[in-house]
This record gives sequence, structure tokens and C-alpha cells, in this order.
Amino acid sequence: MGGNNTVETIMGAIVVAVAAAFLYFAYTSTSSGSLGGYEITAKMPRVDGLATGTDVRLSGIKVGAVSALTLDTKTYLVTLHMNIRSDVQVPVDSSLMVTSSGLLGGSYLSISPGGDDKMIAPGGAITNVQGSVDLMGLVGRFIGGGGGGNNGGGGQPKPQQPSVPNAHP
Repeated sequence: MGGNNTVETIMGAIVVAVAAAFLYFAYTSTSSGSLGGYEITAKMPRVDGLATGTDVRLSGIKVGAVSALTLDTKTYLVTLHMNIRSDVQVPVDSSLMVTSSGLLGGSYLSISPGGDDKMIAPGGAITNVQGSVDLMGLVGRFIGGGGGGNNGGGGQPKPQQPSVPNAHP
């Protein structure tokens, strides 16, 4: 019986070691542990689908993450705080927009680099921004006919029913 307990203990230790190695690999490969880099900000009117930790991509490659979202109660604009890797420099004339990873995919921030030789300094801001698009609103307008009015779609006004005096149901 004593040998059986030893085998179970060794197998349990192996399982714990493999689980720890898996967690370490996942932690380092997703850049969850890296807080290095510099912060830049941007003000946007809409940030639907974004949250703290959302990817910031440049040319499709993850170069940072959203570190905070704050609402300016005077202008009702959202200030995005982004942590960008220190080895990536962003030109001052770059643009930022909320993009989707497909029809059912999650949202992320896409930086389109500009051509200026001057780079955004740490603590600087991207001023050329485009907020998120209300995809469900666009689909609803497309299905409803896109008339833009409140008449139920189709773009044509509904004809008025003639009133019949003294009609009882």
C-alpha cells in the first residue's frame, strides 16, 4: 500500500507542474504581464464594444491595450487611455478607429500610421479618430428600407384610412 501512495503523489505533482507551466505560457504569450511601454490618449464619441484590455493594433499586429476608459461629463466624449509597447512609435498624424474582427467578432482599436516624421510623445494624444459604428442600427435601417423616417420602413408614407362617421365595430 505504501508504494501506491508514492505513485499517486508523484502523478499529482506532475499534474500540478504541467498546469503551472501552462499558466506561465499563457501569461507570457498573451502579453498580460507586460506593463512596459508608454501611454497615449484619444477622445472618441462612441466606444461600443471596447473595454479595459481591448487590443490596440497597428497594421493588424497587437502593439498595446486599452488601459482605461473615462467619460468627460462636459463634452460627453470618452477618453481612451492606451498603453503602447515602447518599441513601437506612432506618428503624430496617425488615425485611430474602432474596428470589428468580423461580423460576430469582438472590437479592437486600429491605428493607421501617418507619414509624419514626428512621433507622438508619451502622454500625447491621437486627434484623428473615428468612433464605433452602430452595426445593429445599420442592419435595422437596411432591413426597414432605409427611408430614414418613422413610418415603418419602405420610404413611402402610409396612406391615411378614411374615417367613416357613426361606424361601430
